[in-house]
Formats: sequence, structure tokens, C-alpha cells
Amino acid sequence: MAIDGAFLSLLTEEFSEIINCKIDKIHQPSRDELVFLLRKAGFSGRLFVSIKSGRARINLSTERPENPAQPPMFCMLLRKHLTGAKILEITQEGFERIITIRLSALNEMGDTVSFSLICELISNQANLILVDQNGKIVDAMRRSDIETAKRIIHPGAAYLAPEKQQKLSLLENDARFIADSVFTQTNTTCQKAFINCVDGISPLIAREISFSSQVQDCTTNELTTEQKERFMLCVAELQKTLKSGGKPTIILKDNVPFDFSYMPITQYGSEYKLKVADSFSSLLDSFYSALDKNDRIKNYSQEISRLLKNTENRIIKKIQIRSSDLKKTENREQLRIFGELIKANLHLIKAGEEKAYVQNYYDDNLEFIEITLNPALSPAQNAAKYFKDYKRANTARQLLTKLIEEDGKELAYIESVADALSRAESVADINEIKEELILSGYLRRQKTSSKINNQSKFLEFKSPDGFKILVGKNNRQNDLLTTKMAQKNDMWFHTKNIPGSHVIVFCNGNEISQETVIFAAKLAAKNSKAQNGASVPVDYTPVKFVKKPAGAKPGMVIYTTNKTVYVTPEVE
Repeated sequence: MAIDGAFLSLLTEEFSEIINCKIDKIHQPSRDELVFLLRKAGFSGRLFVSIKSGRARINLSTERPENPAQPPMFCMLLRKHLTGAKILEITQEGFERIITIRLSALNEMGDTVSFSLICELISNQANLILVDQNGKIVDAMRRSDIETAKRIIHPGAAYLAPEKQQKLSLLENDARFIADSVFTQTNTTCQKAFINCVDGISPLIAREISFSSQVQDCTTNELTTEQKERFMLCVAELQKTLKSGGKPTIILKDNVPFDFSYMPITQYGSEYKLKVADSFSSLLDSFYSALDKNDRIKNYSQEISRLLKNTENRIIKKIQIRSSDLKKTENREQLRIFGELIKANLHLIKAGEEKAYVQNYYDDNLEFIEITLNPALSPAQNAAKYFKDYKRANTARQLLTKLIEEDGKELAYIESVADALSRAESVADINEIKEELILSGYLRRQKTSSKINNQSKFLEFKSPDGFKILVGKNNRQNDLLTTKMAQKNDMWFHTKNIPGSHVIVFCNGNEISQETVIFAAKLAAKNSKAQNGASVPVDYTPVKFVKKPAGAKPGMVIYTTNKTVYVTPEVE
């Protein structure tokens, strides 16, 4: 569920431990996320804020998201004003989905000034706004469209809070009064009436109240006295839960986080399991961390992904054109034969003729054939032209064959980079692929960026025989692993004719068991384009039989004396 006002109120109570913390550092991992490193005596932690649509939230976090090399402008602005600032208060007005963090900071003159960080977690309008002590907006993560927006969110504009909904407060009204107010809405379902009437309630909680009171299939005007009483009691139980602090509950489906709440959820049935988290912050951390990581990697890799796709399409189109031109050279021998036949019959062919009928002594039956002539040329010149066309076609065939072969190698390389990118697990992995493309000439190094020196770590495993196994994450790592780190008697694995990682079993010539062969082959298959396939062919051979041709692209090798094993990657 999206965070509703009631959930946010329970979450806000956990923020009491960061009151009086100072903001030590500020990072912006992505356009929609901010991380504040907080410190005070006996405490250090991270406050994470996301305004991403469908995942807007604020919580204390243990995650360490990777940061871009160049901080965004909004991050730089926050660093200017809030580095060293002290958190004085964190509040929520009623069940509004707005958290206000009040801070005290020093300006450039050394004077104490006040700021408010206002975190609006309102569905697709989520925002984080910095407001000064005069109520003026310093800046925001998302600025509004001046011409169409109802509220102006721009530097210098006065901050106006979103318009409040006129709904009942769960904590300030009696359960019976709330229930009666719900029932006054006719010809609508109980859950919809509950959402329309009560502040800070998500559809999940409204459905749970209707489910628990057994009125989920009823409209408000169909309810019996008994049903109304059950509904009222469920509302009272909800109020009790909120007043007692609730329970941070994760709803699991097949042991994968599916939803979350501050109370037990029974509407999904027995196939869904409930797990109580240590805190509301840790609940949000565990629920969203994997999704956020995938999003960050996807967003960060978009430029490279687009480049690879465009390059792949360009190479494929080039191969198609050259293959078509190559097909046109298939009749080149016929051109030579025509030239030879004209040359042999010069005494029979008259100048100015458009066609020549001559006996084809290249044919077993010595049949007569028709040869088209250019009447503007002499018979000898027509023969010379056919010989010239033959030579041109022959040269073109040799050149096109070589170019198509080179295109095929380049296409294989681009596919290998795309495969590595699809398996990238961190910004460091993507940066390494980006550096490879820069060195290979596919990308230009930006003036503001420097060479990537920090290499992401190899994947490391231990074989059933106890041998160390390393897996390259990209072509640069594959090169380093196979040509520099591995010894000639170590064992090399790679998927057959399929882009993927180089896998090295560091056995130093010692015999490896069939169990280790299968284990290493599965690693090679899993870390390849065929990771979701079955019976994937994997070649393996000692490293001494693996060679890198001069001028070959990163990760491209040739090998001999190999064996092949067929495996199915195991999905973890």
C-alpha cells in the first residue's frame, strides 16, 4: 500500500530519536531520492526521503545507496544551507501526509537561521520543499508549472500547504459517530464510504475493516443493525491499534514482500503470511530497498542501454545491406565466362551488335548462349568490360566477406556488453561498463567526468573440491581474469556461442571433479545471456588454450581443445 496518514503518524513517532541530531552529510542517489547522514552524541544514522511516484516515503534507513559522481543541483543547494543544521522538531498535522522537519542552521555570515524541510507524500504529487524562516520557498525537488499549477512551487514563492480534505479524524471522534457518518453515505460500498469520510485511511485498511466486519459485499443502505454494530466495533479496534502504536506488519506472498500495514491484515487469505518488523522504518527499508536498487540501476544505465540498442540496430542493418550486395556477386563467374567467350569469338562478332550468339565451350553440351553487348563498344572492349566487371565483383566479394565477418564480431561484442549491463548489480558495475565503452570508442568521455579507476569486485565462489572460482562481471573483468590473473593450467569456462562471463577455476593443473565442472558450468550459464535457458552448452578448457587475438575487442577470445557440457542454470 502507499503510505497513508495513519501509517505516517506511527512512523513519525519513531523520529523522536533523531531530534537534536545534526546533518553531517547530504547525498542524492537519484533524481527522486535524498539521504541525510545524521549525528549526535551516541547516535548516527540515515534519514531517507523518496518522492518517487508510488514509493514516496520518509524513514530511518540502514541502506547505503550509491551516489552519482556529480551531485545534482538540489543536493548542492541543500548542502549549502543545511550541512551542520540541527533538527529541532519533526511534526505531522493530523493525518495529513505531510512531514515538516524544522531545523536551525548558520548562514554564511554566522547568524542562526531557521529552515523547514517539508516532505509531502501525496501520491503522484510527492515533493520535498526547503522553506526559509520567512515562509518563502528556497527550492524544491520538483518545481511546479507556473502556467497550470494550482500551487506555485518555485524559489521565492510563498509556501502554501496543499488544500486539506474535510474528513473526520480517527483519533478525535468516537467510533460510533464515525460509523454513523459512514452509513449516511448511501448507495456506495462501505469501504469507499469509509475512505470518503475518514482522514488518513488507505484502500487496504478500508477493505480490511469491511472484511473484518463481513460487509465487504454490501452497500451502506443494505446494512442490518447487526452489521452496523460489527462495523463500528472494527472502527473502534482500529482506533485502539493506532493509539497503542500499531505493529509494523509486512505481508508476504511466496515469502516475497507483497504489501505492508500497521495492523494484521486477514483479507488476503491463508496463502499470504504476516511478518512483524522491528520498526516502521525497517519495514519500509526492507520492503522498498530491492525495488529502489533496481530502479537506480535501470535509470543510471539508460544512456548505455540506448547506445547499445542503437549500435546493435546499426550493425544489423549494415550486415543486411552488405549481405544483399554480396549476393549480387554470386554470378561473377558468369561475367568472366562471357568475357572469355566474346574474346574467343571476336572474329564472328560485328561492331555495333547488341547481342552475340556463341557456343559455350564451358558447357558440357556445348549449347549456344546469348550475351548482351554494348553497341557503343567494340567486341574487344565488350570483352574487357566483362573482365573488369568480373574483377570488380570478385574484389567486392572478398571485401564484403571480410566486412561482414568484422560486423559479426562487433555485433557479438555489443551483445556481450548488453548482457553484462543486464546483469549489473551496482552503479560501480555500470561505471566499469561505461569506461569500457569509452576506451572502445563507443562513448565520449564527458569533460566533468574522470577515468574510472575503482574496479567492481569479481564474483567469487568456492568449488565442491575447494578451489577458488572467479566470475567476470563485464568484458574488462573477463580480460583481466583470463589473460592476467589465471595461470595456464587453471580451467576456463564460457557459454558456447552465447555472450556471457568468463569463469576461472583456480586449480593450477590439479584435476577437478565432474561435480566442480558442473558447478562452474552452471555459474557460466547463470552469468550469461542464457541465464533463463535450459540445457545451456558450456565450453571448458585449460587457460593455456585460450588466446586473445591481436586487436580483438575486450573480452573476445578464441580457444581450442575444449570439451562441452550441457547444464541448466539454477535460479536462486
